[in-house]
Amino acid sequence: MSKPIVALMYDFDKTLALSDMQSFDFIPRLGLTADEFWAKTSEFCEKYDTDRVLGYLYTMILIAKEKGIKITKEYLRECGKNIKFFEGVSTWFQRINEYAESKGLQVEHYLITSGNKEIVEGNPICKEFKQVFGCEYVYDKDGVACWPKSIINYTLKTQYIFRISKGAIYNNDDTKVNEKTLQRRIKYQNMIYFGDGMTDVPCMILVKENGGTSIAVHPKGGFEKVANLYEGNRVNFIAKADYKNGSELDRIVKLIIDGIAIKEALEIKQEKIEKKL
Repeated sequence: MSKPIVALMYDFDKTLALSDMQSFDFIPRLGLTADEFWAKTSEFCEKYDTDRVLGYLYTMILIAKEKGIKITKEYLRECGKNIKFFEGVSTWFQRINEYAESKGLQVEHYLITSGNKEIVEGNPICKEFKQVFGCEYVYDKDGVACWPKSIINYTLKTQYIFRISKGAIYNNDDTKVNEKTLQRRIKYQNMIYFGDGMTDVPCMILVKENGGTSIAVHPKGGFEKVANLYEGNRVNFIAKADYKNGSELDRIVKLIIDGIAIKEALEIKQEKIEKKL
């Protein structure tokens, strides 16, 4: 009998990583500060009244071209090597996997980000995710980024929660995600979503209202930045973005896993009773 699956789903920037993923290498290589880059993005978005995610993807290509930099997949992956994470992230995945295993559960980790998938692919933690959903480019005959292949803005993130639940996690699963399913691969109540702010609200609400758990994380001293999410009934918990063993976040997640294990055991008991009736 296969083990029940628990899906841990994460935002990336300021949830796992200390800042926006482009800020560690990509933007400095352009000779800009993060503030300067995002100001140029905002200027473009306001001028053309465009989506902010589309705006930053265009601004990346535009400024790189001005600087004589070719944005290839390899270049972007190189820009992902030096991303800095909150404490404990590097060991978090294995520890949580082992804890869930001890409770008779299987954990799958998923990343849902409005950042560049190619940058994430350059970082060692990428291998920890069953699937990474992020923005991607189309590359021309010379291997240079020329157009967005896919974008994920703050509301589009929610579709990937449906995909994860149904097991439709690849691009060729588009019809599968809309099919009526009697039994989902991962129950909503077995989902945990991690985010850091207002851009995560659609996912937080979707998971929470369907019986799963949403957690807002914050940097040291940043409790006030996410307190409104709890007060507004948008998340179940708030915790410091400290992923070390024994941290508050670590304890919360393990308790949630305990609860899922108990619910799964009780459902099995109920099924056995019903079969006897």
